Amino acid sequence: MRILLTGANGYIGSQLLAALIHHKHEIVALVRSLKRLYIPEEIKDKVKVIEGDLLDRESLDKIPRDIDAAYYLVHSMGRGYNFYVDEEKAALNFYDALKNTRCQQLIYLGGISRGIHISMHMRSRKNVERILCGGEIPYTILSAAIIIGSGSASFEIIRDLVEKLPVMIAPKWVESRCQPISIRDVIFYLTRILGNKSCMNVKFEIGGPDQLTYGEILKNFARARGLKRLIIPIPFLSPRLSSYWLFFVTATNFSLAKALVESLKKDAVCIDNTIDTIIPHKCLSYMESLGKAFSKIEQHAVFTSWKGALVLSRLNPDLMQYARIPKYGCHKLRCIYSYSDRKRAIEKLWTIGGDNGWYFMNFAWKIRGLFDRMIGGIGIRRGRIHPRILNHGDILDFWRVILSKKDDGHLLLYGEMKMPGEVWLEYRIDKGVIKQTTVFRAKGILGRIYWYLFYPIHIVLFRGLCKSIAQDK
Repeated sequence: MRILLTGANGYIGSQLLAALIHHKHEIVALVRSLKRLYIPEEIKDKVKVIEGDLLDRESLDKIPRDIDAAYYLVHSMGRGYNFYVDEEKAALNFYDALKNTRCQQLIYLGGISRGIHISMHMRSRKNVERILCGGEIPYTILSAAIIIGSGSASFEIIRDLVEKLPVMIAPKWVESRCQPISIRDVIFYLTRILGNKSCMNVKFEIGGPDQLTYGEILKNFARARGLKRLIIPIPFLSPRLSSYWLFFVTATNFSLAKALVESLKKDAVCIDNTIDTIIPHKCLSYMESLGKAFSKIEQHAVFTSWKGALVLSRLNPDLMQYARIPKYGCHKLRCIYSYSDRKRAIEKLWTIGGDNGWYFMNFAWKIRGLFDRMIGGIGIRRGRIHPRILNHGDILDFWRVILSKKDDGHLLLYGEMKMPGEVWLEYRIDKGVIKQTTVFRAKGILGRIYWYLFYPIHIVLFRGLCKSIAQDK
């Protein structure tokens, strides 16, 4: 079958792409930027990538007409408070474009929710579901609670909470129940419903075998990691305070934290188990799902993560526009140091950040990250996806990788921290020296005050960093 896949560079979409290729399907991947989708060499000939923005109807005319089925795996929650409007427009544009194809099945993965008083996040998901089910194209809807897998939003947020907080003063939503499901089982269902006539125009709920409170999810995660954690529920902690709490402790931004907290107030367990009769399958337990996730982390096999998604970034998906560092009207700080071993210097640079830290005055980077969180930024908690590999578009703490040419020793980072301006950090390792250039483009008088106020600190910090990378230690 020829499959149209949206969200192919997302956490679920990237894994589904590999699974569909394994099942001998031909894939057409729709992405906002061709430069943002990584496809392994061994399957490149089986994937056609087209560029299109779901918020731009005309750009979707590139979708081929000979599509047999389509997956809709996108959302706009990280964009901010207008995500409901954006998601509605995107779904309407997508469905309108799909009507011009021969598509015989539209597959959508949403969330479990019931009742009238549900969160804006879940209302948006239900609205998208209504749009995708409202026409003549046969549909299949899967609804899931939290998805457990290395790199998923649910897994990484739980991990942040458990590993960083020995004592958790938790909101009342820790008593809500949900039914976590492994990413492996989600991918299994997404592939098995494809082309299945018994699944046409049907909505399914999917979940693992365990129904747990969010408190139990946190405690079991701690047990799996060999940690002891105390959770103290505070019933009067408001949703807004809960959102701030989640925002400061985890790597999520505030708008996403707020949407998640509103959703966590309601139970998310499966009531309709119809899928078990159509596609019998034994799902992994919660503890088994955690085991699989950490096994993947230990093997350094996590190449996609929700934290790296550009939808959570203020950057345009066309990263190459940020590769053109401005030449005029900017402040620059250059450092040059000699190295004795080029290979060693490159390896040190390409493993910087994350758990390895920033080699020089790492405490200062942590303080900057904490300050960034306090003023509504992303902070330094995002880490990095892989401990030794940096690809175009990857996250690196509060930086974004714009260019990564390891063989050439050329690395360009763009700052995503909050500041009155824009900042680039460029490295070139060649001809016996490391050249480190920091470029700051100020926004107004406040930006210039910021630059000159912190200039003495930046001199010490960046010179020390460059020297540390150059040293053969």
